[in-house]
Amino acid sequence: MGATIQRERVGTTAGHRGQGPTDVDAYTLDTGEGLAVVVWTYGAQLVEVLVPDREGRTGNVVVRLPDLDGYQDRAANPYVGSTVGRYCRCVAGGRFRLDGVAHHLDRNDGDHHIHGGALGFDRYVWRAEAERADGVLSLRLCLDSPDGDQGYPGALSAEVRYQVSGEGTLTFDYRATTTASTIVGLTNHAYWNLAGGGRIDGHLLALNAGRAVVFDDELIPLPGPPADLTGSPLDHREPKPIGARRLDNCFVLDGPDWAARLHDPASGRTMRVVTDQPAVGVYSADGFAGRRRSGICLEAGPLPDAPNRADYPPVRLDPGETYRHRTVHHFSAH
Repeated sequence: MGATIQRERVGTTAGHRGQGPTDVDAYTLDTGEGLAVVVWTYGAQLVEVLVPDREGRTGNVVVRLPDLDGYQDRAANPYVGSTVGRYCRCVAGGRFRLDGVAHHLDRNDGDHHIHGGALGFDRYVWRAEAERADGVLSLRLCLDSPDGDQGYPGALSAEVRYQVSGEGTLTFDYRATTTASTIVGLTNHAYWNLAGGGRIDGHLLALNAGRAVVFDDELIPLPGPPADLTGSPLDHREPKPIGARRLDNCFVLDGPDWAARLHDPASGRTMRVVTDQPAVGVYSADGFAGRRRSGICLEAGPLPDAPNRADYPPVRLDPGETYRHRTVHHFSAH
């Protein structure tokens, strides 16, 4: 059987401010050569990534929830597989300034703003259009965020395109435009588990990063440059087991050649991540209620609190410009 794209209705949202009850569809992009993904229009979420192991047995390598109700339950769903925006990561104090004007964002993490606010992009149903061209299956999802949404200036038109190829690659391709100067940083919050279940302690993790952000006890970056990791437990420039250590940090990438490599010795599956972003947020899901350490997030994107840090790569988007972010996941088994 060749490559196929299937669409299936999975339910209707409860609705909330700005968007009433809305039908949610699941799209399955199956290459017919081993790799297949399932994406839902609610939250533009990555729900399944089906990858063969070294014996050719296919398994889902991302954590998923059982149904739409689970994804809508914020207490049970720590952004599982969601497209996160407008700005992933934190914004200290829920405020930033552009051209001398102060902007106040929704404070959904104590005194701070995180992952786009209480009604971020993960809480909306996105418009979807699927296509197949040149051997690549593609699902384009779009969302319009009005001026003032969660406190952000400018009306933003956002897009994420999932692309799957028979060569074993899954690509996240993000774009956005704005009507007024604003900040943007999109990412995907998938929890990866290449074993297809259980804990991720036995996975081997490598990161192309010799530095990491230094946080305070509220996970806000401290003044000063990222810390040198040489010789520290967080130095993953060579592959080593995740083990039982808690990982919850943002690693500054040393270059664009590669960002991360994750390997499960038991199944033989390997995932190599390449991105054009400056950092990768790594989280070992220690706080995931009921599924502690069931997966590991590898979120390519900007640095935390970059809107307030002149020493970090900029995250500003002006009218007439297009925000772009591309991250590619390469899967293999041996």
